[in-house]
Amino acid sequence: MRPTRWRRSTHVVIGVAVLLLVAAVVGVAAVLTTGNSTSDAAPIKPTPPAATAKPGVVPVADSADKPTPDRLTATLGPLVADPNLGVLAGRITDAMSGAQLWAQAADLPMQPASTNKVLTTGAALLALDRDARLTTRVMAGGQPGVVVLKGGGDPTLSAAPAGGDTWYKGAARISDLADQVRHSGTQVTTVQVDISAYSGPTMAPGWDPADIDGGDIAPMEAVMLDGGRTQPVSAESGRSTTPALDAGRALAVALKVDPARVTVLPSGNASGQEIASVQSPPLIERLRQMMNESDNVMAESIGREVASVQNRPESFDGGVQAVLSQLDKAKIDTGGARLLDSSGLSVDDRLTAETLDGVVNAAAGTDQPKLRPLLDLLPIAGGSGTLSNRYLDTDAGRAAAGYLRAKTGSLTGTNSLAGIVTDASGRVLTFAFISNNAGPTGRTAIDALGAVLRSCGCST
Repeated sequence: MRPTRWRRSTHVVIGVAVLLLVAAVVGVAAVLTTGNSTSDAAPIKPTPPAATAKPGVVPVADSADKPTPDRLTATLGPLVADPNLGVLAGRITDAMSGAQLWAQAADLPMQPASTNKVLTTGAALLALDRDARLTTRVMAGGQPGVVVLKGGGDPTLSAAPAGGDTWYKGAARISDLADQVRHSGTQVTTVQVDISAYSGPTMAPGWDPADIDGGDIAPMEAVMLDGGRTQPVSAESGRSTTPALDAGRALAVALKVDPARVTVLPSGNASGQEIASVQSPPLIERLRQMMNESDNVMAESIGREVASVQNRPESFDGGVQAVLSQLDKAKIDTGGARLLDSSGLSVDDRLTAETLDGVVNAAAGTDQPKLRPLLDLLPIAGGSGTLSNRYLDTDAGRAAAGYLRAKTGSLTGTNSLAGIVTDASGRVLTFAFISNNAGPTGRTAIDALGAVLRSCGCST
């Protein structure tokens, strides 16, 4: 029997800390009068100039000192000894040279949790155009009055009315499909759903079905609404057990036909004439939301997208093999990786800190320029995504806020971080930490490892 597990932190309320740069002008003239006299009026002070701000990214100097392995080891020693880290694997690397500066059990396969999404993002950036979109179509069925909703793997499709809020930014809408169908002159009596783009099981090994109601995952089908959410704009929404059927019923309602008659085609592969289509947001926007919110459904969809361009089955196994193959082509060592999904939700996934740091280090280097956007997609410590409410409760954490960006991962007993940090000397470091069998303050302990890299003064 599976042990009772905590609610995964991959399903969170995202609180974004926003710095408002305000240019304020305050001019107050107070005039005190007695009767009709104006001789004692206070002089009007001149308006002060408006405050200005010049936010921007300042390049780090090539001459910044590199931390030494000895000083890093000495500084990390007391933190690594925290028993709440359980079994710890990690690696720290210099971004500029690619030199390893510190490692502990870096080649040990560990449960990575959602840091696995770093691999999925890296493979997608290497294999796909950043403007790539997924298409959902409506096809003419084999009989008069029948139309087929043909899924193309887009989880962002929404049944929200025109102008209504959607979970995903720039989402395609069922209402647009319905409008196109009506304008085509098709008289619709029945809606069917084709989910043949995806193959294999809809739930990965190591997934807990309770996570559907918990809101962390939905069965992976080639068409769904708002990632399968049953309350599309609620961060606490559960997910549907029948996402494709829900999408078909939403189209039926929009076309004013009986949703109870909607069926999922047993063999799929609708081949009639296309009469309507809508497209997902571009890949880069889907990756951004996936990384910031640690969206498991989106990660699985993008893994299948990578599989598709490699002519592999759009399945859990096809996605995993496509991701690892793409990283291997980029000369990133994926040895020790034993993955069953593209999101890291499976408790049976295994990944090394060496591979995790290898992907981030390749993104920070110069040999794989297509990987560079990965760094911009990482949540910011104390500022965005799953790190928005972290690194704010200790002096070391606050010192690292804004200077550290990382993908998080959390499962019961597992905490992980993989990202970049600019140290006190201005040197950029990449890192990956994976903690298994962690104690009750394991997340705080792993955050401390990242924070100390900002402030340790470990350079020569």
